[in-house]
Amino acid sequence: MIKQFLRDVDWGELDYLLVDTPPGTSDEHLSIVTYLKDAGIDGAILVTTPQEVALQDVRKEINFCRKVGVEIVGVVENMSGFVCPSCTGVSQIFKPTTGGARKMCQEMGVRFLGAVPLDPRIGRSCDSGLSFMDEYPESPATSAWQEVVDKLMDHSPLE
Repeated sequence: MIKQFLRDVDWGELDYLLVDTPPGTSDEHLSIVTYLKDAGIDGAILVTTPQEVALQDVRKEINFCRKVGVEIVGVVENMSGFVCPSCTGVSQIFKPTTGGARKMCQEMGVRFLGAVPLDPRIGRSCDSGLSFMDEYPESPATSAWQEVVDKLMDHSPLE
């Protein structure tokens, strides 16, 4: 199924192809990497949440990518606090008990792309088929995602 999806679909001219996988380093991940490497994959962007259990999975992913020769473009910390829309105070929903993704990236020599706060409107926008960033340009999550995008564009500019 994975081979058919990655090899047999006519993707046309792509600027980017994002493949969202569940956490882990299973046989499915190895299959995906094998097929994408054959297609000239530029690298992997790893996404985590701040709590240690999630960071443990990402450490395994970093080691997996290094072992199979896939460049790690960087790490994004998703759901990194919640910014109250009324008072702009920040609450840590998922506490970064060991320093979060930023510290993990420093320890492992990986680029930290940014920390994106939790905003429930992201899910609602996705469910409605709307661009969250266009619908809520004032959201701290929009600013954070834009910073991530800017760093990614610096990594691999379009020709």
